[in-house]
Amino acid sequence: MSAKPKREIERKFLVKGDGWRRKAVSETQIEQGYLARGRRSIIRIRIKDGKSATLTVKSREGGVSRAEFEYRIPIKDAKVLMELCGPLRIDKHRYEVPVGRRTWEVDVFGGGNKGLVLAEIEMESEEEEVDLPRWAGKEVTDDPRYRNSNLVKKG
Repeated sequence: MSAKPKREIERKFLVKGDGWRRKAVSETQIEQGYLARGRRSIIRIRIKDGKSATLTVKSREGGVSRAEFEYRIPIKDAKVLMELCGPLRIDKHRYEVPVGRRTWEVDVFGGGNKGLVLAEIEMESEEEEVDLPRWAGKEVTDDPRYRNSNLVKKG
C-alpha cells in the first residue's frame, strides 16, 4: 500500500446562517481521532459513516498549504486505533455544497464543539481566487483554534 502524497491547499471560514443547507448534495458522518499531535505533524484516524477508514499524516505548517499523506485502512483496524486516541476525538457531519465550479465542504460539529460550523474550500494553487458564497463568514484559515487537531481540546 502506498501513500497518495499531495499538497493540500485549502481555506477555511466560519459559516453564517444555514443558507448552504438547501444546496447540500451529500452528508457524511465522520468520527476523527488523533494518535499524535506534534509540533510539526499530526496523525489522525477517520471513519466515515462507519464503513470506510483512513490513516492520515499532515504537516502542521501555517497558511493555506500543507503536506498530506492518506492511506485507506480496514475499518476493523480503524476502530481499534480510534480507541487508542482516547479523548482526542471529534465528531462531525460533513456536507458537500456545490458553488459554481467548486464544491465546498461544510462541517457541522457535535460533542464539545456543538454549534460550530466551518466551511472549507480546496484550491489548485495558493494564488487561486475563490468566489465566496454569502454564507461564508470570517476566514479562519490562519487561526489554529479552528484546526480539527486543536478542536479535540473542547471535546
